[in-house]
Amino acid sequence: MRIAIKRGATLVDDEGHIAGHDSGATLVRRLLRIFPEASLIGPGARRCDGFDQVPLEFIDPEQTVIINMDVLDSLGVWNTVFHSSGGVPPRIMNFVWWSTASLSEDVQTASFALSCALFPTFANSERTATETRELVARWTVPKLAEQARLAWVNLGFRLDHVQPRQEPEIPVVLYPAIYLSERKQPQVFMDVVDQVRRRTPIEVEMRLHESHLVSELAMSISRRNWVWVGPLTASRTSYWAALAHTTAFLATATEESYGLSYVEAMGAGAIGILPDRQWARALVPERYPFLYSTPSQAADMLERAVTETEDCREELDGLVGGSFRRWIQDHHSDDAFDREIVERVRDWFGE
Repeated sequence: MRIAIKRGATLVDDEGHIAGHDSGATLVRRLLRIFPEASLIGPGARRCDGFDQVPLEFIDPEQTVIINMDVLDSLGVWNTVFHSSGGVPPRIMNFVWWSTASLSEDVQTASFALSCALFPTFANSERTATETRELVARWTVPKLAEQARLAWVNLGFRLDHVQPRQEPEIPVVLYPAIYLSERKQPQVFMDVVDQVRRRTPIEVEMRLHESHLVSELAMSISRRNWVWVGPLTASRTSYWAALAHTTAFLATATEESYGLSYVEAMGAGAIGILPDRQWARALVPERYPFLYSTPSQAADMLERAVTETEDCREELDGLVGGSFRRWIQDHHSDDAFDREIVERVRDWFGE
């Protein structure tokens, strides 16, 4: 059995590598690592660095399982492969790796629910799996909803990426997202860090996707001489090096399917100031002390994190009865994800 990965927005550079460092590109690279002989579905046949890119029409459904990250178009994928293969039904597994809150139109929601009812679906967190299950039940007929196959596991991160701490002279606060979209609430982030900056010296780092780096909002934010706004890091090594000198981060998103960037930052030793929302509580142990309900609370917590950093870390260690960084790493290791997705492919497709 071979694996073919489909994500329409994934690009391959001139050297044959997966381009980009957004979460989607990172997950494609991870799946290629988990399934060593996997191919990438793309616009043309091409030999790349360690994998092949193949058009959807070239997929052999008798030998291949398609892991589709573009869940809404699984029905179209099925029909394309079915007709190009002369009537052999393709094997498709949906991979839901984004928040279902992004489904803003009824057509999108209905297409998503039908896709997840018809094809085995693997979700990146318990929250995403629960939302998916509810949408399938609400938007499809009982016969389809009852036969839906759904599994989940937290994405986690690779522990061997973590680098030794490099504490900065002036505390560094991270904007833990690469987009300035409404759901991330960048203005709330700036309002809070502005408050804290008036009380104590801090530096803020924002690493943005190129599409948002040139936005009017990014330009406006960058006028503050204590805020660095720049492109994404060139490699995963430089990404983890940057996290190693980050003191704290402030999360302001209204919804997250999981929150990989947050657990990576906490695993690297940054103190996470998180909104008191269900998705955030799922990432941390019970009684986590840095969950805020108002911007004012967030400012107070962030100020403490950058002025009493070691005391905050000791408090977190005491909360888990050991090392908080170790707790994050143990509960969000990608080993569990790697094992579970391989096992689900075997269970669902019989090989």
